[in-house]
Amino acid sequence: MHTHNLEQWRHDHVFNQDRKRAGESRTLLIVIVTAIMMVVEIAAGLVYGSMALLADGLHMGSHALALGIAVIAYVLSRKLAADQRFSFGVGKINSLAGFTSALLLLVFAVMMVVESVDRFINPLPISFDKALIVAVLGLVVNGASAWLLSSTPHEHHHGHDHKHGHDHHHGHDHNLRAAYFHVLADALTSLLAIGALLAGKYLGANWLDPVMGVVGGVLVARWSYGLIRESSRVLLDTQAGEGMTADLKQAIENESTDCITDIHVWCIGHGIYAAEIALVSHDPQPPGYYKSLIPDRLGIVHVTIELHRCNGH
Repeated sequence: MHTHNLEQWRHDHVFNQDRKRAGESRTLLIVIVTAIMMVVEIAAGLVYGSMALLADGLHMGSHALALGIAVIAYVLSRKLAADQRFSFGVGKINSLAGFTSALLLLVFAVMMVVESVDRFINPLPISFDKALIVAVLGLVVNGASAWLLSSTPHEHHHGHDHKHGHDHHHGHDHNLRAAYFHVLADALTSLLAIGALLAGKYLGANWLDPVMGVVGGVLVARWSYGLIRESSRVLLDTQAGEGMTADLKQAIENESTDCITDIHVWCIGHGIYAAEIALVSHDPQPPGYYKSLIPDRLGIVHVTIELHRCNGH
């Protein structure tokens, strides 16, 4: 058989990964805004002699770095979408970036707690008025950034239906979620700082500043842990939720007399899956027949069928 006759049976593994994601442009804009705000806070900290502002500026700079990772992941996914070295496409670059950003977020949370404990033990003089102005500015910038990311249109692949308890975490854009959590963490620290600064200025409760730092660090750590758990399931090819595997099994077995003996379904990108199915049948049909039984709403874009003939009863 000539090679050109086989082309109709082949398919690529791009799976729409070459398209520009909805969150890419917004994340890039937020990286630029965050970097500008970082410069403002560091400069203000140096000019006014405020270690609190300087530390917050450096903290924002670390988040700008993490958001930069998100932008790079989006660009790499598009540029490498057709690269045949990736067996199931480049969809996991998204989750890898989210996982990396979540680890950085966890490190920042630990640093926030350590620094807050140190300030509680060794308090520093605080320039309340100037610190409040910059903290409010930081809250406005980060709040706007969080809103911008949260309002990013959701992308749907193959009309997913989640009525049967599918694993929702596989459908998330982990890269976008990581970016959102970073700016949300910045907004939270700005909000807590404002509350602590107001309490310190009007009530003399300077101790609230480090206490709020610990509270913020714990909340940020919880967000990062959840994202690490979700993205790592994709990176480790964890079996899809019982709802999806049950739907897939029902779709095939209800329409045929065959029996599924083994089934594996795992996420290979944002909202897309691969599946391997082993079937036993008295009268095996061509693999294409079984593939045609799989509902599009499940988002399974790559399927391998293994057939076995059963000669017994």
